[in-house]
Amino acid sequence: MATYNTSDFRKGLKVEIDGEPYLMTDMTFVKPGKGNAFYKCRLKNLVRGTSFDKTYKGGDSLESADVETTDVSFLYRQGEDYVFMHGETFEQYDVTAEVAGDIWKYLKDGMKCVMTLYNGNAIIVEPPTMVELEITDCAPGAKGDTATNVTKPATTETNAEFIVPGFIKIGNVIKVDSRTGEYVERVSN
Repeated sequence: MATYNTSDFRKGLKVEIDGEPYLMTDMTFVKPGKGNAFYKCRLKNLVRGTSFDKTYKGGDSLESADVETTDVSFLYRQGEDYVFMHGETFEQYDVTAEVAGDIWKYLKDGMKCVMTLYNGNAIIVEPPTMVELEITDCAPGAKGDTATNVTKPATTETNAEFIVPGFIKIGNVIKVDSRTGEYVERVSN
């Protein structure tokens, strides 16, 4: 396995600390007037999602993490697990509900997602940034609500509920930002 010296430290580097994968989300080089240079790093645990700050001296090193990012397609849900397939190798990955998190709100059959693997196991699954979903249930809009900032809850084809403008009705297709879970626009009537 490769090692990274402090001169290789940069934002986006994936390293292994105490047997767990971390992403270097921020790195600052500090050269004080006296003494040795040091590197202030912000590290995010890719399994648990927690972050912490750590300072390294010049000459320190970290092991590279066996982390791989690959494109997969969503196949189906099996109990509490989600099944994804690699498009070229046809290898299937079972992802637990704990790892998947709130991704179920956006998953449609055949949807392309990005999966991060650590030692061959899925640790992160990300849907596309913008997802188009059909509205299956919502309260009817009142006349005149199209010009104001009236919102209402609406249920989509994935059984997820989103807050949408008052003019949205059953059968509309909306675009949702999967990073924030917010309505972006109406795609079709």
